[in-house]
Amino acid sequence: MLVLSRRKGESIVIQDHIEITVLEVEGDVVKIGISAPRDIEILRKELVVAVKESNRESAAQQIDVAGLAAKLKKIKKNTEKL
Repeated sequence: MLVLSRRKGESIVIQDHIEITVLEVEGDVVKIGISAPRDIEILRKELVVAVKESNRESAAQQIDVAGLAAKLKKIKKNTEKL
């Protein structure tokens, strides 16, 4: 991990396309601005972690295929009556 010190108003540039600027420092909160091309997705890490955890939980769930098939047959029968 590269560690840099920056003051308010100072920036770092990543591969000539992404600029990260320190906008404000107040206590232990740092407000940053990010300039990047629109095709580069920028997400807060806690959101990425939450989505990954949600995906893991979804993938771990067991699906009752036989029960689902029975429900679909019941729905099909009900729609055919209409």
